[in-house]
Amino acid sequence: MNDAQHTYEAIILGAGFGGLGMGAQLKQAGIDNFLIIDRGDSVGGVWRENTYPGAACDTEAHLYCYSFFPHLRVSRMYADREELLKYQQDLAENFGLAEQLRLSTEVAEARWDAKAALWNITCGDGTIHSARVFIPAWGQLNSPSVPHLEGIQDFRGSAFHSARWDHDVQLEGKKVISIGTAASAVQYVPEVAAVAGHLEVFQRSANWMMPRNQIIFSEEQLDAYANDPSLFNASRSELHAFRENGFERTRLASEAQQEGMRLALAHLASQVPDESLRAALTPEYEFGCKRILRSDDYYPALMRENVNLVTEHVSHIEETGVRTADGVLHEADVIIFGTGFSSQAFHGDLRVIGASGETLSDRWSEGAEAYLGISVDGFPNMFLVYGPNTNLNHNSIITMLEIQQQYILQVLDALRSSEGGSVEVRGRQLTEFNKNLQLEMQGSAFSSDCSSWYKNAAGKVINNWSGTVDEYRTLADSWRAEDYVLSGAPLQLNRTRVDV
Repeated sequence: MNDAQHTYEAIILGAGFGGLGMGAQLKQAGIDNFLIIDRGDSVGGVWRENTYPGAACDTEAHLYCYSFFPHLRVSRMYADREELLKYQQDLAENFGLAEQLRLSTEVAEARWDAKAALWNITCGDGTIHSARVFIPAWGQLNSPSVPHLEGIQDFRGSAFHSARWDHDVQLEGKKVISIGTAASAVQYVPEVAAVAGHLEVFQRSANWMMPRNQIIFSEEQLDAYANDPSLFNASRSELHAFRENGFERTRLASEAQQEGMRLALAHLASQVPDESLRAALTPEYEFGCKRILRSDDYYPALMRENVNLVTEHVSHIEETGVRTADGVLHEADVIIFGTGFSSQAFHGDLRVIGASGETLSDRWSEGAEAYLGISVDGFPNMFLVYGPNTNLNHNSIITMLEIQQQYILQVLDALRSSEGGSVEVRGRQLTEFNKNLQLEMQGSAFSSDCSSWYKNAAGKVINNWSGTVDEYRTLADSWRAEDYVLSGAPLQLNRTRVDV
């Protein structure tokens, strides 16, 4: 069925931080003729889906919120999953997004209709919604990755990915194996270790890890922030500047990188007195090549009597456990895969079809790329939130999302003055942008020699931004019509930032 009776200004795909923030900004700009479509049954994105014990954010909470909707009463500096999910629910309620939300709705295809200058969004039930602008806010960490291990189907126990935690499986007193030691595992391992009979943590490579130094705010502090938001904003500004300075640690051979290594190794040494275990937990790759983690309780968990770190490679899985390359069978009742996400499959199985009939999958066959991480040539009136090369290792991604949303608002403002108008980034503009970005990456730890979710199989960094947030803001603060091919009625040119 084609919803031909109504054309939306915009359709946003995803009801996580990116999509909800975009919707809130549209509302503040006086636009309410839009939809937010999400396959989940509630808002929240990754914070809805990741329910594993210990789930929390490793970016300071005063930064991990929108400037136009500060998280004034967040209880601690590193907020847990429940508080971040509640924040998004409050965001949706505060900006009246219930009318625009279409939950439990899978999108199967997004196709550009050049004649009508509209995007036709086909849902799983056959319903088609049309919109002038398509805004994918699908995120980078939404598709769990489980390694293809021989024999997994033969395992008699329970097995699940951390992002699909099976809460019906009781871990108390059980023999548990965790495969993977990245960001999620670092959070759930201490929780599992406290209840499991025995836990074996399979590590492929060690992490560079900083102390977390959690801060729990007193009621007096929370009251002060709520009564005088300028105090909160001052904390936010101070943290932003501190984290921006931290970007220098990702530059190869810099003094800041050496300082970061010293801090991480000092943290390891202070928490792990055992020399052999400390050696196994010492990374052998460039500081910053992989995600730098923060934890105060992961190392102590590995020193518990019921916990063992395994560094041998996995050979295969058998009925009763995991066999490693040295021939040892590690028995298990439960296997947990903390193996991350297919971070470069931005659009998953969704077919996105552009002006020439080319799919986004074909356009990105050699690696995802977008101008400012927002626009792709061949796909008019499509603007990405948290697109390629907009992820961070050093600061809050929410700030990046807000910059992108403001940019999109400017384009929408221009389009609203043009009946049937469309904009498509110039191919040479995207090419030049990506060329310069990749050149900058050559001096970054992101591109150094390690296996990282930041890079594709060819070694091209396609997830991370190459500079600071402030540098990105300078580039994306104002939409420039000359960077785009304009079609239809005349568009307003050189739009500036929309204040909301």
